[in-house]
Parts: sequence; C-alpha cells; structure tokens
Amino acid sequence: MPKTFTGEEMLAKLVSFDTTSVRSNLELIHWVQEYLEGFGVKSNLIHNAQKTKANLHAVIGPEDKQGGVMLSGHTDVVPVEGQDWSSDPFTLRAHDGLLHGRGTCDMKGFIAVALSRLPAMAEKPLARPIHFAFSYDEEVGCLGARDIVTHLEKLPVKPGFCVVGEPTGMKAITGHKGICDFECVVHGREAHSSLAPYNVNAVEAAAELVAYIKSVARRMESEGPFNKQFDPPFTTVHTGLIKGGTAVNIVPNRCEVAFEIRNIPEVDTDALAEEIRQYAFKNLEPRMKAIDPKTGFHFHTHAKVPAFDISNDDPAVAMVMALSGANAAEKVSFATEAGLFQNGGIPTVVCGPGHIAQAHKPDEYVSQEQMTKCGHFMDRIVEKMRHVA
Repeated sequence: MPKTFTGEEMLAKLVSFDTTSVRSNLELIHWVQEYLEGFGVKSNLIHNAQKTKANLHAVIGPEDKQGGVMLSGHTDVVPVEGQDWSSDPFTLRAHDGLLHGRGTCDMKGFIAVALSRLPAMAEKPLARPIHFAFSYDEEVGCLGARDIVTHLEKLPVKPGFCVVGEPTGMKAITGHKGICDFECVVHGREAHSSLAPYNVNAVEAAAELVAYIKSVARRMESEGPFNKQFDPPFTTVHTGLIKGGTAVNIVPNRCEVAFEIRNIPEVDTDALAEEIRQYAFKNLEPRMKAIDPKTGFHFHTHAKVPAFDISNDDPAVAMVMALSGANAAEKVSFATEAGLFQNGGIPTVVCGPGHIAQAHKPDEYVSQEQMTKCGHFMDRIVEKMRHVA
C-alpha cells in the first residue's frame, strides 16, 4: 500500500526540496513521479533544453474523455539569500496556526493539497480526468509553462478548464496584469574625466533613458488607460536596476539598466517598449554616435508574461466559484502562467491558498486555515469529476 500524506505532511516534504529558480527541480519532480506511480498514475516529464529541470504532466482518470480539470502549479521558489529567517527556510515550521517555509504560500501549498488528494482521486473511477501540471521557472518568466502549453496542444483530448493555484485567499481570480522585463546595455567611450566632453558617458546616457521611462510611468498614471478592477488601476513602468562606472575620475564606458512594464490587458507592452527604445535611438544615440559610432543602446527582452483576462460569464469561472465558495471574482496585479493557458485555448481561473503579501519574504507562510479551505475545494473537485456528465 503506497504511503499517504495529509496536506501539511505533503507540504513539509515539498518544502524540503530547495527548488530556488537558480537550482534544478529534478529531485522534487522525480519524487512526485514516484509518488504518482505508487497509485498507478503515469506521468510525462517535459525537460528544459539543458535537461536540468522538468515539468510534470499527469492524468488521473480517463485520458480519452473530453473536459475535466487541470490543476497547475509551479515548483520553483524565490531565493532566501539576504533575508532574515527565524528558522531553516527549507524545513516546515508550524507556529500559531501558520506554516512557515520557503514556497509554502507561493505556491507549494496548492501542489501539496492536490497531491494529498491523489488517493481519493485514484480510489473510485472518475467520469472526467484530473490533470496535474507542475512547472519549473515560473518565478523567472513562466518558462516551463510554455512547454506545457505546447505539450497540451499535441494531446488528442485537452482539459476542459484549468485552475492555477497561486495564492489568492481561495478567491476566484479572472484577470491579472502582464509583465515584461527588459535589459538595456548602454555602451559609451571611456576616458579621463578631464576630457569628459569629448567622450561618451554611459551612465549619464542611461540616466536620461531612466528619466524618460519615469515620464512614461507618470503618463500612464495620469492619463491611463485605466481599469478599476486592478490595483493600481493603470499600467506601471518601473526601473529596478542601474549599474555602471568604475571610478569618479573615469568616464564610464558601460552601464546596465533593467526595467519592467506591468500592463493591464488594454495596453500593448510591445508598443510601449518600442516607444522607449525609439526615444533612445532617435533622441540620445545621435549625440553619442557623433563622438563614436560604436556607442549606443542595446535592448533585450528578458521575460514576458501575457496579461490574463477571462469573462466572468465563462462556465469555468462559475465552476471554480461554486467549488471554492467564492462570492465574487476579482483581478490582481501579480502575474501567473494563467494567460499562457488561456491563450492556449484552455479556460483558466486562478485560485489557491494563502495571500500574495505573505510570499517572497522572510518567514513566508500559509495558514492552516487556508490549507483547510483548499482541501475542501479539492475534495469538491474530486466529487465533481466523479459525477459530471
């Protein structure tokens, strides 16, 4: 008889794997694969190009039946370095009704509850299948989920709808902002600072770019477009990193800038990014290249996650609200892989235990109350998939 786990016991096991995005998630994925096999459930691993990480896709129940639900979660977590933790981040600690550990909230809590219900899923025949889709590298651009979408497109029968278990307080989320991260390297021409006017200061050119990015951010805030379902209700543009120079008496020849756009669905990030690039190319580069043609700006899109939006009238939304007990659907500003699945033709709703304010911080936690609510939600899913026509 294979070993069974409560949701909390399963969470302790998942937290014990250090799946920080810079590391491999294979140890966790292989453990989950063996756990599934114990209940007679086969799974497919979808590796990255380097074979250092993998997504897992499994189907419990009839693989040839249309419909069913896909439970999606990412296995990677953010770093703990530089954070002041009260205990080992990779050992689950229960205290005053809270379960502390890296990834408890974002988002191993949801995966743990789903896996803990596997015995119930396998115990009696399901009328419609339940899919598990566990991905890698969500925290660095939803990289793994893209391959899951490609994998699902090749299947003869696809899930009827998807639940992405990001922390929402078990509320049904029907939309979120997109996110696009950019890196810009500014190349200048180095010289002694006494000859600064005859050379190209990469830091100063970068500063002019950052100032323009800020002007775009202010325009979005004051002129919109606006969507009051989000907080803040407009597209945000933000510079998060600027790095350059070696000494105050040297004209710097290089500066790196990283900025992001978090867009409401009504805003085209490509158009906004192109506006910023063209400002650099047309307004800043000519003066730089007049001194040295080798100088200038080089932009690179680091990560891009599409905005997500599904109609509140979609049957998938009604289903998730009914199963979770949510009274209303909401929208959030943080990004998930939901937009990828939605764009891939699978109606998607975001709903999971915990709250985003508890994620990515020291002593991250999910409450036992939230885990219990998620457990009830999962139990209702199992019963629904047993009896749905």
